[in-house]
Amino acid sequence: MMRTMKYTVSIEIALPREKVVPLLADPAHLPKWLRGLVLHEPLSGEHGELGTKSRVVLQMGQRKIECTETITRREPADLREIPKTSVVHFDREIVAEGMWSAVRDRLTEAGPEATLWESENEYRFSGILMKLVGLLMPGAFRKQSLQHMQDFKAFAEQGKDVREATD
Repeated sequence: MMRTMKYTVSIEIALPREKVVPLLADPAHLPKWLRGLVLHEPLSGEHGELGTKSRVVLQMGQRKIECTETITRREPADLREIPKTSVVHFDREIVAEGMWSAVRDRLTEAGPEATLWESENEYRFSGILMKLVGLLMPGAFRKQSLQHMQDFKAFAEQGKDVREATD
């Protein structure tokens, strides 16, 4: 039997959405805010485009985690002229040994100079080890998701780079 876990985290970024979305979508910026990122390379397709599969390697403490990310939704496809009333959707599936995850990100205007980023996360665990991790440490996944969002917010608002952090 597969164990499932779901949660939603959100953060408000003090920048207009037309500035936030390109920063979030640009692969060159990923290492600056995605803590532990070792590698993010497209295996097929163009980075960030619908259907693109990428190999992702993250360093978490002493452990390296390798997974495959597939972009399952990106709306609108063209991020240059986004109508103020529309919601930007960026969804992806992530598969690693013993784990399947779906991340559904929504970016909406929270005001003329603010963006609300909501991230709905779903995990399914298989295999004894990952089921135990999901059972014993569910808060760790939520905490990590929120950490990534806080790191992006610090990067977007203040130019902070997680690789230069001393903590």
